[in-house]
Amino acid sequence: MGEAVSLAAVKAYLRIEGDEDDDLLGRLIATAEGLCEGFIGQVLIRRAMTEEIAAPGWWHPLGVWPIVAITAVEEVTSSGAVALPVAAYAVDIDPRGDGLVRVTVPGIGRIRVTYTAGIAADAEALPAGLAQGIVRLVAHLHAHRDEADEAGPPAAVAALWRPWRRMRL
Repeated sequence: MGEAVSLAAVKAYLRIEGDEDDDLLGRLIATAEGLCEGFIGQVLIRRAMTEEIAAPGWWHPLGVWPIVAITAVEEVTSSGAVALPVAAYAVDIDPRGDGLVRVTVPGIGRIRVTYTAGIAADAEALPAGLAQGIVRLVAHLHAHRDEADEAGPPAAVAALWRPWRRMRL
């Protein structure tokens, strides 16, 4: 997972100057980023991904959003993966970032699709509400890490992330 917020940004928000909590804060950042991606149903920072799927003759949606580019389609065989010729498949990325793949020739059982997905190219391009929600969640997790009866993250985190939320039915 790409780093959506920096350790320096979290430390500045928490007003922490030393480095004794850096490992803990790094783990909390990774946790908050994962929770953010799960909540909004999208990848935050662009990264390459691979998905193996059955190859029926109809359009198959890829599993994450938003797809930026579909870079390879390969047939999966018992001896490995072999690049398919361009005439053997079709790809589409709609305006919402949904990626679709369709095999156009018979006899192919499984394919491996390599693609790039993510809202932003890097942390600087990430929308402010998403980044601020991650920082707020890290601060909450840090402040309440030893409380057994802790009530959960602040509602402001969900409010910051909700405009970006996508769900699949």
